[in-house]
Amino acid sequence: MVFSSNVFLFLFLPVFLGLYYLSGNRYRNLLLLVASYIFYAWWRVDFLALFAGVTLWNYWIGLKVGAAGVRTKPAQRWLLLGVGMDLAILGYFKYANFGVDSLNAIISSFGLEPFILTHVLLPIGISFYIFESISYIIDVYRGDTPATRNLIDFAAFVAIFPHLIAGPVLRFKDLVDQFNNRTHTLDKFSEGCTRFMQGFIKKVFIADTLAVVADHCFALQNPTTGDAWLGALAYTAQLYFDFSGYSDMAIGLGLMMGFRFMENFKQPYISQSITEFWRRWHISLSTWLRDYLYITLGGNRGGTFATYRNLFLTMLLGGLWHGANFTYIIWGAWHGMWLAIERALGIDTNPQRFNPVKWAFTFLLVVVGWVIFRAENLEVAGRMYGAMFSFGQWQLSELNRAQLTGLQVATLIVAYLTLAFFGLRDFYRNATPPAAPRIPAQVHGDGTLSLDWTRVMTRALVLLLFVASILKLSAQSYSPFLYFQF
Repeated sequence: MVFSSNVFLFLFLPVFLGLYYLSGNRYRNLLLLVASYIFYAWWRVDFLALFAGVTLWNYWIGLKVGAAGVRTKPAQRWLLLGVGMDLAILGYFKYANFGVDSLNAIISSFGLEPFILTHVLLPIGISFYIFESISYIIDVYRGDTPATRNLIDFAAFVAIFPHLIAGPVLRFKDLVDQFNNRTHTLDKFSEGCTRFMQGFIKKVFIADTLAVVADHCFALQNPTTGDAWLGALAYTAQLYFDFSGYSDMAIGLGLMMGFRFMENFKQPYISQSITEFWRRWHISLSTWLRDYLYITLGGNRGGTFATYRNLFLTMLLGGLWHGANFTYIIWGAWHGMWLAIERALGIDTNPQRFNPVKWAFTFLLVVVGWVIFRAENLEVAGRMYGAMFSFGQWQLSELNRAQLTGLQVATLIVAYLTLAFFGLRDFYRNATPPAAPRIPAQVHGDGTLSLDWTRVMTRALVLLLFVASILKLSAQSYSPFLYFQF
């Protein structure tokens, strides 16, 4: 089941919210757990057992680590056992096929018989719930959160359906208080609805339209320079609107249930360095990698060379986390290399003024990286890079022109105008003191009603576009979120 589906919008969500608000506070976490398991089992019931097993394992390990004491040797042994099992599960399901295929390629070159392994199906969301489970037992070991004895709350945290399939990556220590005591207000519910609709519009109106352009360009056997750059720019926008759209929907659903999740995107394409980009892109993952991998490797405590090495290894492993493919490893190495270079050069990663040259160079690096991230294999990536930097024929090929529609071109233009407007607005808004929040409607003491017509009209436009998105969704073929595959 996905958020951008009629069965979720018109069956699962209204039934769940109805039961949720009819239930007392005592039973809401249990209802959330049951609903989340139904949501996950809608894909495949058999993998629900693995999901529940991972949850029980980390709940038990957390109790053992907590009982052994903060940062003690016994606690460390329990932690290593827990993390080792989590990584073994992730490694088998996510990398077994890749490992066997790579090994077979090597031994076949020597004329030996390849190994035969039944294809291992990747459970959706496994990278996210494994990472969240690991962060929990590490936080217990570090003393950042006590080990919980409430199995229902912990299982609901791991399974909570708004973020289950594609993030953001949540941490138990940040949500434990909300599981015990969260507020449910009309304002918070209204904010959640608006946020959900914004994400839905991003996904259905923009990302799904651009997906056709990107897919076609990357499938061309002999792309021109124009084809390759069109595909790269289309995918750059598609990925942002798809993934940030999902995050908006997850955050909005959380607000409807009284939760406030961390922001996952902060206008990343306005960045003027790769370091700044990773403070704005997939924030929940980048901070997870920093806190649980980069710091564990030693961070910047071991000298200059160790710092560069740790930056590079963190991004290399972050690339591998995205999938079992050499393309992801190279993409991670690309970003790790530039993070190390920026650290070595002392690049200003928190600029107070907008520099178009720095922005353009950073955006170019990001787009170039997205090409290999999107490519099915190294051959496709090489074909795209060869066309992009041959600077040959800038006209689109006849095959591409025949497929491209006016709506797709208009959507691409609107996407980049939207990115530019909100990116620059965010940059200059951060450079000035924040204004007091404005309320859409307010009743004064004398009984008069005042309206902030700008916000009222904005929400009305969002609602109108949301309805149009539902109609578009009903007419188009199924289009999953991009990050489901990770």
